[in-house]
Amino acid sequence: DVQLQASGGGLVQAGGSLRLSCAASGFTLDDYAIGWIRRAPGKGREGVSCLSGSDGLTYYADPAKGRFTISTDNAKNTVYLQMNSLKPGDTAVYYCAAASRSECGGSYPFYDYWGQGTLVTVSS
Repeated sequence: DVQLQASGGGLVQAGGSLRLSCAASGFTLDDYAIGWIRRAPGKGREGVSCLSGSDGLTYYADPAKGRFTISTDNAKNTVYLQMNSLKPGDTAVYYCAAASRSECGGSYPFYDYWGQGTLVTVSS
């Protein structure tokens, strides 16, 4: 079974950093597109970043560009989202997800598998 386990959320002051982790099991990262999505309070889901397993290409939504970095540790089958210069507007539940194809094609492709969320709260 495909499983995704996100962790690393917490409370941080504006300007601070957090690193989210997503431990994947049941599949190999090389064969999937995997990414991060967030849902802010009272808002809909928003794609944050995606990484193509086939070629390592990365995609970022505009709010994440220049501040967030998606990466993988294939030995650990884990995906990370390094978030720097955090803003109160980044407050959200962050989800990791995987698509049953190896290319993202954008920052928010259709995802087949979802992990549980991890809450990030950025205080002003």
